[in-house]
Amino acid sequence: MGYLDDIRSLGRDANPFFREMGIDVSEYGEGRAFLCMEIRPGMKNGEGWLQGGLFVALADEAMALAAYTLLEPGETIATISESTSFLSGTREGKIYAEGRVIKRGRRVVFAEADVLDGPGGRTHSISSGVFAVSKQ
Repeated sequence: MGYLDDIRSLGRDANPFFREMGIDVSEYGEGRAFLCMEIRPGMKNGEGWLQGGLFVALADEAMALAAYTLLEPGETIATISESTSFLSGTREGKIYAEGRVIKRGRRVVFAEADVLDGPGGRTHSISSGVFAVSKQ
């Protein structure tokens, strides 16, 4: 059973980070993935804003899940590099990550993700990532 099978059957419980952070998988497939996370008090920095690393982590997970939808059986990925630009902060509510694969090569996947207030909402961050593809 692979990671996508685990996500289908177990939802957030398939990924310990999803469970710990309260990340829900909204939908995924064909090089795209949509995740959401409720902001909790312990996720905020000293100024009361959502800590920036959580935007990055949610975007990374959305890009990775999008990439997994294009892998062949027995393949896995690992993040090589990632870059995030922060456009605005948030203090409460839910944030949503929309991950998408830009190009799937034989050994590398290029992906992007936006973190927003909601579907079609205000953009908080934009990320791009490169993932190495390898055989398990």
